[in-house]
Amino acid sequence: MKNAERFLPTHIVAGAGIVLNGDGELLMVKTWRGGWVFPGGQVEVGENVVDAVKREILEETGIDAEVGELFCVSSNTCKYPGYNGVKEVPTKIMLDFICTAKGGTPRPSDENSESAFFPRDKILDLIRAPAITERFKAYLEYAGRPTYLEYVTRPAFQLKLKRFI
Repeated sequence: MKNAERFLPTHIVAGAGIVLNGDGELLMVKTWRGGWVFPGGQVEVGENVVDAVKREILEETGIDAEVGELFCVSSNTCKYPGYNGVKEVPTKIMLDFICTAKGGTPRPSDENSESAFFPRDKILDLIRAPAITERFKAYLEYAGRPTYLEYVTRPAFQLKLKRFI
């Protein structure tokens, strides 16, 4: 083992926000595949997660948001073949926050075809991805203690663990 190559674990760290406007509606973005998700994305090198959430919301929707409480931590523990020159997509850690819209007008971006505010009771009807559904349910169930989710999305979605932290 003297000459064995060693690797440190590799994870994508991402942040997302449930953004509420003054009417209590929630901001969603429509993916190019047709499903709706709440805005968010990867934390960039040298960036903290709260700044990443604010940046991603603004980039994806045109909405300036204030990041509030953490309501969910998720681990997608599967790896799968990459795309666009990426050999493999590693496991992911997602941090989901409750946010407040401070200004701006919803608009599409390079990453989505549409963004809009919707009444809370319509959101589950818009979401197609099971992982996003589970993360949104964690928001609906939030009562001061964040939820921890472990799941895999490939080859098929499987929720492995759900508990409060």
